Amino acid sequence: MKWFDLRNQSQREDALRETFLKEQMVMLLPRLRRFARSLTGDIELADDLVQRACERSLSRLGQYRDGTRFDSWLYQVVYTQWIDHLRRRKRRSEQAKKLKHLQKLSGEDHASPRQLHSFMDIKAALQHLPDKNRAAIILVAVEGHTYAEAATVLGVPAGTIASRVARAREMLAIQFKENNPLNLTVHPVGKGRK
Repeated sequence: MKWFDLRNQSQREDALRETFLKEQMVMLLPRLRRFARSLTGDIELADDLVQRACERSLSRLGQYRDGTRFDSWLYQVVYTQWIDHLRRRKRRSEQAKKLKHLQKLSGEDHASPRQLHSFMDIKAALQHLPDKNRAAIILVAVEGHTYAEAATVLGVPAGTIASRVARAREMLAIQFKENNPLNLTVHPVGKGRK
């Protein structure tokens, strides 16, 4: 076999791999959108986030390592795009930052019982969680990832994921305990999934 035959074979294998990964990406779109919507709380922003993540992933398919979970890699790209979005938004909103600081100084950053009523919708409750906690609990409780897989997606140790999930569960339990007209059962926070 000549060297140009090997090169052509390698190019065909690369093209087949790329086609396969693109097909996998299309099949994962609903899950990526659900994850992005959980992060953003906004359908349009979530779709933009998924689009940017897909564009980024497609331009960097060569960086995906065979033998690892493709969905975890894509979740990581979506989450990275989300963090980048938050950083850009933070830089552009210095005025909002000052307002938040004034609210903290005045003690108005705590939710009143009247505000807690809106937390009964789980989507609304999730949106009131800090971004890091929300991402961790969505990956573990909604998407079904283990702590180790979620840790890979978010780029933190598994113990950090366990802490973030436990804290998110505690915050959700408090929200529902304090305003529970439907007598929803709040289960105590357990050890979580390994």
